[in-house]
Amino acid sequence: MTMVDTTVWIDYFRNRATPETEWLDREVSRQRLGLTDLILCEVLQGIADPQEFKGTRAALQQFEIFSTGGIHLAVISAQNYQALRRQGVTVRKTIDCLIASFCLLHNHQLLHNDRDYDPFEERLGLRVIRL
Repeated sequence: MTMVDTTVWIDYFRNRATPETEWLDREVSRQRLGLTDLILCEVLQGIADPQEFKGTRAALQQFEIFSTGGIHLAVISAQNYQALRRQGVTVRKTIDCLIASFCLLHNHQLLHNDRDYDPFEERLGLRVIRL
């Protein structure tokens, strides 16, 4: 399964043409796509208009949404954070560490437009859609 990151959804809903949004347009009916509850939260928290919020929520809920809470993912994310720190890389956002760790744990690939995931790909084996 391909998880679609917040960075791509924001561009997609703002009608920004990027390689990632074009891939999403092309693959939305061909592939199994999903997102995490954390991604859903990030996308929705940036929408102030109630009608837009409601429409975006409905659109995203057509995809599989995975719950990421829990001790197991928290521990794995902390371990991944520490592994990268030992290699001289500081992860800037805990939420990105959780999303990347979720994908690693469940062997999902990630479609994103965020350099913060690069160390997870380069050093920990996160599978990403490269365009």
